[in-house]
Amino acid sequence: MEIKEHFLSPKQYFAGPTKKEWVFLHHTAGWDNPIQTIDIWNRDTQGQIATEFVLGGPSIKNKEHVWDGVMVQAFPTGGYAWHLGTGNNSMHKNSVGIEVCNFGQVVNGLNYVKVPVPADQIVKLDKPFRGHQFFHKYSDKQIKVLKEWILFIAKRDSIDVTKGLVELIKTKGAHAAFDFFDLAYCASHKGLWTHTNVRKDKIDMFPQKELVEMLLSL
Repeated sequence: MEIKEHFLSPKQYFAGPTKKEWVFLHHTAGWDNPIQTIDIWNRDTQGQIATEFVLGGPSIKNKEHVWDGVMVQAFPTGGYAWHLGTGNNSMHKNSVGIEVCNFGQVVNGLNYVKVPVPADQIVKLDKPFRGHQFFHKYSDKQIKVLKEWILFIAKRDSIDVTKGLVELIKTKGAHAAFDFFDLAYCASHKGLWTHTNVRKDKIDMFPQKELVEMLLSL
């Protein structure tokens, strides 16, 4: 697999190395370009906030989609940055974060910055998730590449990604699993989770059917 590197300034992450025991999935609530996302992190004044990987998505402005499915590494293997917002705990230091470029909820055809989202990039869930039923769709390329990288990270860092969220999907169903929130439970159950599982105020990620099917195939 090709690893495209676009590393942050050393002051924007912690070098580590640390032993990785969790994988956390996020989406950016932003534009399609992963390089741009990393550059924004590099310029901000919020400290070492980032994820190791950022996955590009389809553009909502044109049909070129040059970044769709492009995975970029933001800092060297073994490093870490604050990406959960749950305080200074072991999950921060010992987890791998993947950000998927996606705008999240869609209301009346508009994303949260009031830019229209093309109809073919909008998905309607079978029931609302954290107050919303329409979302910016994760693309087929994103889901395919995300699976490849989850498996790559699982092998690289010896993490059992069938534990955690996948187990909950099988026992509780997709909506309940993605909406599940219990910081202590996630801390004591290593494996694969989403940001929603440790932050009740977050929507990323949402239980799109194709994403759920991919996770169940891990």
